[in-house]
Amino acid sequence: MKHLILVGLLAVAAPIGAREVPVEERSIDDLQAAMTAGRATSVDLVRAYEKRIAAMDRKGPMLRSIIAINPDALAQARALDAERRAGRVRGPLHGVPVLIKDNIESADPMATTAGSLALKDNVTRRDAPLVARLRAAGAVILGKTNLSEWANIRSTRSMSGWSAVGGLVRNPYALDRTACGSSSGSGSAIAASFAAAGVGTETDGSVVCPSSINGLVGLKPTIGLVSGERVVPISHSQDTPGPMARSVRDAALMLSAMATGGANVDYAAGLSTSALSGMRIAVLRPEMTADLAARYDAALAVLKAAGAELVEVEAPKLPGLGEAELLVLQTELKADLDAYLATTPASVRTRTLDQVIAFNEANAATEMPFFAQETFLAAARTKGLDDPAYKAARAKSLAQASGAIDALLAKARARVLVEPTYGPAWLSDPVYGDQYGGPSSSTLPAVAGYPNLTVPMGLVRGLPAGLSFIATRGGDATVLGAGYAYEQRAKQRVAPRYLSTADAGPGLDPVR
Repeated sequence: MKHLILVGLLAVAAPIGAREVPVEERSIDDLQAAMTAGRATSVDLVRAYEKRIAAMDRKGPMLRSIIAINPDALAQARALDAERRAGRVRGPLHGVPVLIKDNIESADPMATTAGSLALKDNVTRRDAPLVARLRAAGAVILGKTNLSEWANIRSTRSMSGWSAVGGLVRNPYALDRTACGSSSGSGSAIAASFAAAGVGTETDGSVVCPSSINGLVGLKPTIGLVSGERVVPISHSQDTPGPMARSVRDAALMLSAMATGGANVDYAAGLSTSALSGMRIAVLRPEMTADLAARYDAALAVLKAAGAELVEVEAPKLPGLGEAELLVLQTELKADLDAYLATTPASVRTRTLDQVIAFNEANAATEMPFFAQETFLAAARTKGLDDPAYKAARAKSLAQASGAIDALLAKARARVLVEPTYGPAWLSDPVYGDQYGGPSSSTLPAVAGYPNLTVPMGLVRGLPAGLSFIATRGGDATVLGAGYAYEQRAKQRVAPRYLSTADAGPGLDPVR
């Protein structure tokens, strides 16, 4: 499996005369300024990131966040450097290396595996539209990130961040903690400065959770703003790719390049530190631990100091939402995955969900060492997109989720809703799987198709936590603006230290 061979290809000496370019915690603007000033080339950046990955991903802290390095990355960088010398700079991403999640197709010689050995030969040699747009904007596709296998839809007992292809992604803040799924590799890799920024995908939580838990900014956009075509699917109703970065501006630059549903909007141009002045914000207070509540109160104080008017609201009761969403996801998984698998190269032998299930059973030692595939089995029993029960479930869940957000915003006469994104990272547990605890902001905007932006709001006993900014459909610029104004005042992103377990602080026992 050539696409899995990483360390041997990367652990080579830099060419004679190559420059040592600092990339840790560098923003897209920093890298662009270095190239503009002649202090670095795109080739220098690719080599610097590849060297960092070689030293830290399968050695050192062993983050296991990368599935494949693009063999064509240096050639892409050389071509972009030549364009720059000729006076052509495509924009702020010109020559900047980025990573994409390994359920997103690219025309480079890398498989799109979704973390499963069933797709190890899925080298499609075609770009997903979002990748084509990033490439057109001048980004270098550095490689592909690990993920929760099949985007965390195979089992209700899964351990987020694990895939048969890539192993278990580790959280760079505390190596025994989850990086959260399913864009776990993108979260861990971007937090560790393995690229300037990355792309994740979300059905319900898989951009905002790994972003929050890895100390990043992550945007789950309005459904349809970024194309999900040529992305291994779960649900056409809820799937969306989204940018993951170390700052709101970097996320906005990525979104500007990726978006197809807007009219070439420059989401970074409108960012302002005064965006919160006079803005009414609806505030949810879900149940949470005292230390997370203290961090949340500090974030709310920043919003208020920035001129926002905060209005407390109470989340409505939505009976049956979870069950309705699950039926939608299971039904669409079978229909959408079967349709996708039919388009893969002939070398891919698993052409339907039923065949993937059979593959997993035949290869249980490698595919199912920790958890099974009960969600796949349930999806295989669904009755298709014309099933009245499915249609009713989609109508109910959409009405409940969008209605709840719209009502909360209307009651507060607010443009944005805020709440903690998730609690701090839990221990990775191969026996019991994910042990979610505390609040979660993801389900309502995921089901409604509304934007959800998470921004770092500091550490809780050594582990990152995020603040979610949620708006109604099409409010992506609004949440980016509010998040940017908060970020610039709060400055709560803290670089990871790759500790073996969580740092509880002086005089406290480690969180275990």
